[in-house]
Amino acid sequence: MPADVTWEDVLAPYPQLVRAGFRRFATYRQAALAGLTTNIVFGLLRAAVFVAVLQQRPVLAGYDVAAAITYVWLGQGLLTVVLLWGDTELSRRIRTGDVVVDLGRPWDLQAALLATDLGRAGFAVLARLVPPVVAGAVAFPFRWPTEPVTWAFFAASVLLAVVVSFGIRFLLNASAFWLLDARGVLAVWGVAGGVLSGLVVPLAWFPAWAQAALAWTPLPSLFQIPIDVFIERGNPMGALAAQAGWALLLLAFGRVVLRRGAGRLVVQGG
Repeated sequence: MPADVTWEDVLAPYPQLVRAGFRRFATYRQAALAGLTTNIVFGLLRAAVFVAVLQQRPVLAGYDVAAAITYVWLGQGLLTVVLLWGDTELSRRIRTGDVVVDLGRPWDLQAALLATDLGRAGFAVLARLVPPVVAGAVAFPFRWPTEPVTWAFFAASVLLAVVVSFGIRFLLNASAFWLLDARGVLAVWGVAGGVLSGLVVPLAWFPAWAQAALAWTPLPSLFQIPIDVFIERGNPMGALAAQAGWALLLLAFGRVVLRRGAGRLVVQGG
């Protein structure tokens, strides 16, 4: 770093990118309202299914009706916050060659995209997480945290879930350096990610061998761990440590992939 450049100068763009990401998604208020309505409708349907299942077995793998309902509504709310699919901007820019401009800017591309994604997630917390949770709490029995510190653990867990999700999406998008079109990879992830991350049904309802296998992947860090932290299942410190470890590993791997990809970049159409 040159002597006349301070760390404040280096880090200055990133808080601005967080704010820009928030403002960018806040402009699409009608889309946010439509998505919120869809989330609530699907939440009502899923809640009805879970209640029907638990009428046959009052407790299933540690989930009673209140815990299962809380799981449903937190999952519906976190869907857009964590974001499994719909993020194709990097792969599109690689395909068109516009990423060359991004790589030449005075920032770290991975950090810039992460900052923007955190801003997006911040808006989603207000517009897409809080309303479904409130709707679910009003209409159904709900499992609120019993310890005040759980709220802080939950906030940290959601933040780490966003970073883990970004790390995965960054790697999938970066595959366009080699595949030229990452839409197939992203489509497969969109289908498999929701099932294997604890969004569709709790991972505790999976067979034991599947739970053991998924425990060695970052997938539970996306939805299952934040929800478990909220409903106070398991050790929150261990869960947060696992999320932090995967976040650091994915970001580090992403830096290696970006460096390799940039080294062999072929600009399509120009």
